[in-house]
Amino acid sequence: MEKTILFATSNENKKREVQELLHNQYIVQSLSDLHFEDEIPEPFNTLEENAQYKAAQLYRALNLPCFAEDTGLEVFSLGNAPGVKSARYAGEQRSTEDNISLLLRNLEPHTDRSARFRTVLAYCDGTTSFLFEGIVEGTIGKIKRGTGGFGYDPVFMPMGYDCSFAEMDKATKNKISHRGIAIQKFIKYLQSSK
Repeated sequence: MEKTILFATSNENKKREVQELLHNQYIVQSLSDLHFEDEIPEPFNTLEENAQYKAAQLYRALNLPCFAEDTGLEVFSLGNAPGVKSARYAGEQRSTEDNISLLLRNLEPHTDRSARFRTVLAYCDGTTSFLFEGIVEGTIGKIKRGTGGFGYDPVFMPMGYDCSFAEMDKATKNKISHRGIAIQKFIKYLQSSK
């Protein structure tokens, strides 16, 4: 029988991606599914702290085991920016287009375009809290390529591939992505704790 697990997000793109990664072993519910409208802040300067805080806050609010994640794009020549501020890089409006435009502008004077995506996933069930990390190395392209994915996917070129995340088929991206790696670690934990 399929189990339900709560994901501390209202981002339907992230929910869909995680549901695909879980291969229907679990039914993923988002905050929107529960009509939970309260914004869960991300007040900290590290992915780890934000993920743990969101998972703990949601557990306290709903008394349900849940997981939360925080993801950052870290561009080395920009001092690992946008990092923990990736979603709000160009402002509180969280515009993907504005974020990408600002990133490409800021990278113009730099020859080193190496970067990595990093996801930290936190799980909280009221008695235990665990962290799972996923990292994928790559570079930032000079122009947007592809129409798939979301966020910075059109400009992120994973190492070993000559295409952006936005040009990849879902199965390949899910296998190698930062979120995919973190989720696979999480799945192993869930299976081992049955």
